[in-house]
Formats: sequence, C-alpha cells, structure tokens
Amino acid sequence: MDTWLRSRMHELSDLHGVINLAAWDREVYLPSKAAPARAQQLSTLHALHHERLVDPRLGDALAHAAGPGAGAGSMTPDEQAMVRVLTRERERAVRVPARLVTALAAAQGEGIQAWREAREARSFARFQPALSALLALRREQADAQGHDGERYDALLEGFEPGMRVQRLTPVLTALRDALIPMVGALASVRRPPPAFLDGRAYDTDRQWRFTMRLLEAVGFDLEAGRQDLSIHPFTNALHAQDVRLTTRLDAKHPLSALFGTLHEAGHGLYEQGFAPEHQRTPLAAVPSMGLHESQSRLWENLVGRGRPFWVHHFPALKEAFPQALADVDLDGFHAGINHVAPSLIRVEADEVTYNLHIVLRYELELALLRDELPVSELPSAWNERMRRYLGLTPPDDTQGVLQDIHWAWGEWGYFPTYALGNLYAASLHAAAQRALPELDAHLAKGDTSPLRGWLRVQLHSQGFRLPAEERVRAITGEGLTDRDFLQHLRAKYGALYGLTLKG
Repeated sequence: MDTWLRSRMHELSDLHGVINLAAWDREVYLPSKAAPARAQQLSTLHALHHERLVDPRLGDALAHAAGPGAGAGSMTPDEQAMVRVLTRERERAVRVPARLVTALAAAQGEGIQAWREAREARSFARFQPALSALLALRREQADAQGHDGERYDALLEGFEPGMRVQRLTPVLTALRDALIPMVGALASVRRPPPAFLDGRAYDTDRQWRFTMRLLEAVGFDLEAGRQDLSIHPFTNALHAQDVRLTTRLDAKHPLSALFGTLHEAGHGLYEQGFAPEHQRTPLAAVPSMGLHESQSRLWENLVGRGRPFWVHHFPALKEAFPQALADVDLDGFHAGINHVAPSLIRVEADEVTYNLHIVLRYELELALLRDELPVSELPSAWNERMRRYLGLTPPDDTQGVLQDIHWAWGEWGYFPTYALGNLYAASLHAAAQRALPELDAHLAKGDTSPLRGWLRVQLHSQGFRLPAEERVRAITGEGLTDRDFLQHLRAKYGALYGLTLKG
C-alpha cells in the first residue's frame, strides 16, 4: 500500500480518537459552563476530520489502490479491505458539505445541553427547538448523501451499512407482533416484582466496587480502558488500548449498575479485541452498530442474566450486600433479574419487552424523517405507542420521550441497531454453545475465557474485513434471523414462568 495512503488512514484514525475523547469527557467530567466551548471544539475537530477525508488526494490514492494497475496487485487482502472500507466512508462524506458537518457538530453540543435542561425541567418543550434544528440538519444530510426517496435509508447506512427500511420494517414488525402476545402471556402469571428491589438500600460505593469486579471477570483489560459514571451509560473507544466505559449508580436499583456495566463491557471487549496489525486503519472498526450491540447484549443478557454466571458471582454479591440480600437465594435472584414486566425506561427493560421500546422509537424516527410527524407532537405520539405496546403511560417527559440521549446527538437510524444486536447476539451465542459444549460449566466456575477467546477469534479480531451480516453468516452459517432469539426467549422464560410460550 502507498505510504501516503497508509499515513492518511492513521491520521484519520487519530482524529477520530481525539473526537471520541472530547465527546467522552463532555458526558463525564465537563463543567456545565464549558458546554458551549466544547461544542465549538468538537465542531472544529469534526471539520478537520471531514476535510482530510474528502481531500481529492485521498480520492486519487484510493482509486489508484483499487484499480487494475500496480495498486491492487501489490496489496494484501487486508489492505484491499482497508481501501474498500475507507472508500465507502469517503464517498458518503464527499456528498456532505463542510458547512453542514460543522453545523451538525455545533447543533449536537447545543442539543445535549438542551436535553439535560429539559430533563431537569421534565419538559419536552425545553428540548423541542434544539431537536427541530438537529432534525432539519439530518434531513439535509440525508438528501446530500442520497437515497431512493427514503431519507431514513441514508442515515441508517451510517450505522448499519447495507440495511434498508424496506427490509428492516418487516423484521421489526414481525418481532413486535411475536413479542406482544408473549408479554401478555407472561403477565398473566402475575408474578410480583423481586422483593430485593422493593426499596432496599444498596450502597453505591459497594455497587461501584462490584461493577469493577465484573469488568475483571469478563476479561475487560483495565490497563487498556477505564470505567466512569454518566447519566446514560455508553462506550467510547479512542484506540484498542484506550477504551472508555461508563455506568450509573442507583442506591435503590443495583441492577442498573450491574447490567449496565456488563452491557458496556461487551462493547469494550469488542473494541479491545481488534487485531494489532489493524490498529489506526479502517479495519480496526466494527462492521455495524448492530453487530457491536450484539456483544453488549450477549454479555449482559445471554451470559449475565443466565444462572451459570451467577453460580459463581452471587455469593460475592451477597457478601457485598448482606442485609439487602439476606433472604435471597440463587434461584430467587436468578428469577428476579429475569422478571418480565412492561417498564417505562428502555435501558432497564427486560429481554422480552426491550425490543418493543426499539420498535416504538424506530416508528417515530421514520415518521419524523418522512415529515409525517411534527416535532411538537412527538411526546403524544410516544405516549400513545407506549400504551399500545407496553400498556403504560409516562408520568412526565423525562420518563418518556426525553429518556434517551440519542436524539440529542441527532442519531436517527441508531435505535434499530439495538434490535438487530439482540437478534445477532442470540445467533452468535447459539453458535458458541455448539462450539463450546462445556460453556455453562466454565461460566459456573467463573471462567469466561473460553467464550471470550472464541468471540475474539471468530469476531473481534476480524474487524471490518467483512460486512456485518456476512461475518455472522461465516460464524453461524446463517445471516439475520429472529429464530434463535425467539427460541431463546421461549425456552428461558417458559421454564422460569412455567408456560409453553408461542410466537
């Protein structure tokens, strides 16, 4: 590969890392008065990254490398994949004017600040102007990048390359229609919420220490990453040797911290698992956010909410909280962390109801991008779908339309990747169980290394060599399907609730 081309790849990677650092700091440590300055700084960094990405010299170098001459013939398969991935990224960026990139970065900073203030006031009206501005800019971006009449496709491409509304809508609609009766069947059992979450106190310092124990247990390298606190848990990777996670603590609800940490650790393990030779190149990246989400959901739910994992870890948890868990045994805890009940907050939803939260957001996003839903009517549309899908009405906007940070970032097209991640996670976990027949026995002993090692070889170290669905097909023998996910739910929750579940 041409030396200049590789150098430009490194430079783009480094700029991306610094942008992520500034964004991470904004959510974790930034003083409130510094928000406008940080928005300007990020705007400048995004503009610099965009300028280098759309540089005509880069276009010429990529075209030469991909051409039939000396370029392609002298490159390794990995170098050819680097060129393919960067060419796709550049072609999307070239269509977006620098003015719009700068405006979007600034609007994101303003949107996040407005979202925080709106949450404090419990009023969507405080967020509406900033959201309207972001939506207008994203519409402009979608039109600039190009689409076949569906703006959402252009934005979805940035998170889930190759996915289109025409394919996605039937997948999510079928999932919704399978889950609603399943939720109803489980609700008919009328099982009360776990007693250990009924107002008992869980010291937040002890919660923090236990989350750090969980990070070590799953193999997250704390010398190549760290965990901090934020309003909304997230992961930002600066480099495979510098991966930042966040969680949140609630003295009355320890599961938020425990499973928030496991969720973000799944993301972090993926970022730490890229091949060393891919660092600072386009291959040190995840092919799609759905595939990224597959790892967080795999560790949070398929491992972390499984009984084998807690055979090893529950005694230590009980030791950390002896009073709150005094009357709780392993089976009671396992049943409690898998309690199914419609809830207002997406990030605290159980496995069965979670995807209904995603379908709700997807449908609203699609309506917004299609100009079928005025921004001012978003809270009422949200509440109507919450009643229809989950039987709940948010008491205020903070527990409703303002609960997620994604729209403050202007990230239309991101939410569906959570549902895709659940589907991919179930298929990958089923493949891991076939490859590792003693997996549950290892987990019961506290040994996550067989699963982590299998994922690292099959998925993490592969980076962006293949598109997401092709990578899943190479591992499991099949692409995107809801079969493994629905089988997992029917088997697990049918046994826990004593039911034969259909759907």
